[in-house]
Amino acid sequence: MTRFYDARGNIYGVVSPEYLRRRGVELPDSADLAAKARQAWTVSAIAAECGWGAVSPAADAKAHRCDGLLVGPFQAAPPFDVLIVNTDGSLAERSGNGLTIFAQALTDQGLMSEGCQLRVHHDKADAASPVVTQVEPAVYKQVSGFWLALGQPAFGPSAVSAEEVQSVVAQQGGFSHVVALSAIDPQWTRSQFVRIGNPHCVTLIEQAAALPGNDAMDQPALFERLQQIAFAPPAGSGRPCGAGVNLQWAARASGNQVLARVFERGEGPTASSGTSASAVACAAWRAGWVGAGEVAVVMPGGTAPVRLQVEDETLSSVSLFGTAYPQA
Repeated sequence: MTRFYDARGNIYGVVSPEYLRRRGVELPDSADLAAKARQAWTVSAIAAECGWGAVSPAADAKAHRCDGLLVGPFQAAPPFDVLIVNTDGSLAERSGNGLTIFAQALTDQGLMSEGCQLRVHHDKADAASPVVTQVEPAVYKQVSGFWLALGQPAFGPSAVSAEEVQSVVAQQGGFSHVVALSAIDPQWTRSQFVRIGNPHCVTLIEQAAALPGNDAMDQPALFERLQQIAFAPPAGSGRPCGAGVNLQWAARASGNQVLARVFERGEGPTASSGTSASAVACAAWRAGWVGAGEVAVVMPGGTAPVRLQVEDETLSSVSLFGTAYPQA
């Protein structure tokens, strides 16, 4: 059966490959082959396990019970392969909240008691597959959860395969002006592209009041404009990134704290996102808003603790802490 978990407002269903096959989903034997053949099975898997049909690219795209499926493990012992299936049938390269949920599900199944590698397989041509994350059980501020080692981030348009003609204009300091974003709101003029597994575009805002609300992003007028930027074709334009890009907005708060909102590629507005929080922390460091060490990224679904390690004035590694709880 599919078990659903919540991590900071993100809800994913965790389902084994064997169960999907028993449900009539034509899933290949290995995670690698399943990723390459995803167009043949992901929509039917979402329809079977999330209780609704294939999503159309419209403003009601979030009117379902979860943010996607975690298909795995494909092995009985670590390292564990997993596929992250968005509700539009596309695959994600990484999900911080999703991998936290998957780690908790493995723990509940008695498959993981120590740290191990989780390997996410995907079908994106501009990124290596699988994307490997080291997960370590830990206690943070008296709460049991997991630290996810996300590796070293990459910055700039080239890191996310963004085109630099017309849709993206270079700015001083390594930032970008995404023309389609500033056409929506003139305060959205300074963005930082970050790859931390997934591709991200973090727009830095001076005033917290200019952060877009999730309710507003759910309305058709704004949803459809953001969808054109964030989603890959055919649902979006694939500009500035041909494979789509996750959108975030960040505003500076006191200390090492940043406020954030998220519009996910293949999903839309979401209460929280682990890799988005990590990208926001990286962009805030690049902008000089925060220093090395722990950064608190505050989203509607909760606060994500992110650790930044800096060596020789270079951001060398990023880690994310998360917890997950089963849903009834």
